[in-house]
Amino acid sequence: MSGGAQGPAAAPVLEITGAALHRGHRELWSGLDLTVEPGEFIAVLGPSGSGKTTLMRAILGLQPLSSGSIRVAGHPVRRGNPRIGYIPQQRPLPPDTSMRARDVVALGVNGTRFGLPIPRRGDRARVDALLEGVGASHFADRRVGLLSGGEQQRLRVGQALADAPTLLLCDEPLSNLDLANQLGITDIIDRQRRERDAAVLFVTHDINPILGRVDRILYIAGGRFVLGTPDEVLQSRVLTDLYGTPVFVLRAGDRLVVVGVPDAEPHHDHDAGEVA
Repeated sequence: MSGGAQGPAAAPVLEITGAALHRGHRELWSGLDLTVEPGEFIAVLGPSGSGKTTLMRAILGLQPLSSGSIRVAGHPVRRGNPRIGYIPQQRPLPPDTSMRARDVVALGVNGTRFGLPIPRRGDRARVDALLEGVGASHFADRRVGLLSGGEQQRLRVGQALADAPTLLLCDEPLSNLDLANQLGITDIIDRQRRERDAAVLFVTHDINPILGRVDRILYIAGGRFVLGTPDEVLQSRVLTDLYGTPVFVLRAGDRLVVVGVPDAEPHHDHDAGEVA
């Protein structure tokens, strides 16, 4: 199910070897080995506090591992790696934000330069192309604070794609979006991996909007993890073993629901929800 044609010698986009991470005295996970090939779409699931976002931070070079190593395109991780595009959660910008939509995307084109950004020849055309690619051309000159959450998220995706990254890290990019915008954002991300062979690591609490596009799932819970295809991982037996308590995977129409998952955050008491 992975992306476009690959040469036989295509190098892995991401290599995680023997990785472990601790938060204080608590081990989030250890012994993690993960190799991600060009064009591969991997979903990262697990309850709150299981270390999904911390894994993203480690790949971005913002969080040191407790042990093990991470390499991106054959090189050790570092901050500001242009090979990596990062799409965060959708968080509404204040209504009085004065930046235009195109200004947000332009930060991805010229925002990494030292000093004040000086427009280069071709920058505007590049921004226009990115806006068009994420379906934002028709509101390019509107103030971002007046845009909907889905429109703002399209701009974040455009910004993340500015350097044509080989690895897209998506940290719950569909949260707080309605179904139509979830599908729209997912389509843009999936098109990037199919057309450019970009690998995708997609953290989500709900697998359903991306289920048909996922090659493998990394499911983290209780300091343990399981890695495999959706059919291998999303089974009652597998998740029961992972959590150490009865967990059931049910199908409701075309959606999957997990029942009985203990939440890592003690102030939550939900016992059923979308596959997370």
